[in-house]
Amino acid sequence: MADVKWIKVTTDIFDDEKILLIESLPEADSIIVIWFKLLCLAGKQNNSGVFMMANSIPYTDKMLSTIFRRKESTVQLALRTFEQFGMVEIIDDVITIPNWGKHQNLDQLENKKEYMRNYMREYREKQMLLTGKTSCKTNSKTNVSQVDKEEEKEIEKEEDSEIYKNIISYLNEKAKTNYRASSKKTKTCIHARLDEGFTLDDFKTVIDKKTTEWIGTEWEKFLRPETLFGTKFESYLNARINPKKQGKKEIIPDWMKEEAERKEIEDMKRMNAYMTKKTAGNNPEVAARAEALRMKFAE
Repeated sequence: MADVKWIKVTTDIFDDEKILLIESLPEADSIIVIWFKLLCLAGKQNNSGVFMMANSIPYTDKMLSTIFRRKESTVQLALRTFEQFGMVEIIDDVITIPNWGKHQNLDQLENKKEYMRNYMREYREKQMLLTGKTSCKTNSKTNVSQVDKEEEKEIEKEEDSEIYKNIISYLNEKAKTNYRASSKKTKTCIHARLDEGFTLDDFKTVIDKKTTEWIGTEWEKFLRPETLFGTKFESYLNARINPKKQGKKEIIPDWMKEEAERKEIEDMKRMNAYMTKKTAGNNPEVAARAEALRMKFAE
């Protein structure tokens, strides 16, 4: 499997509890450097976070010590720490990073690019057939390579344009707004989150959560791309939904109203009887109220 030239690291990694705990340990800086070297090695191997040389030889402490240019004792301390915090798992003496594929999405990215590349190539071939044009220099490796590069750039541009439209259309539908997907500031915010590895579903989840929580409150004005898709995007994505109280008036069925009025009449009668017995005379105000309710109910 070919190596890749990048790995995904969130900008708030140094606020992570595990990293904060590691920073309190002896040789903290060396341990953190080893963690990033492990991530880079995993990305270079592109083997789903399983550290195997030539897919057959597990990496040992001594091998990693040589590759990372660190003392073997420091590498051993780092691996024990990572294992304790669940950052790595050692299975049958093989070091692995749990959920590597889930967090990095390297294979999915390559599959998506390959699919789009083939799709665009077939689309162009159909267009050339319809217009009666044929491609020259079909056997030229240089020409094919250049076409592939141009196709990849166009694919990425079209993919970005489409996802901008989908996200902003969904926001406008949910928040009853009218933002444009072509806005430079909006595209910058969305592109930054896409570069961090977030997906279209992640954007929709944030929109759903914040529209549920903010519509009808003073926060509704912040249902805008620069706020929703800014640097707090990940915290919005993982936040619990805290729906506001709508303050709608409860609709009471007629039969419940009648039952309440009947009960009030009975209460008035009992009160009137009590007052009559207590004072040896009727209470005109109470009696009048009871009679008014009785007549209303009789209607």
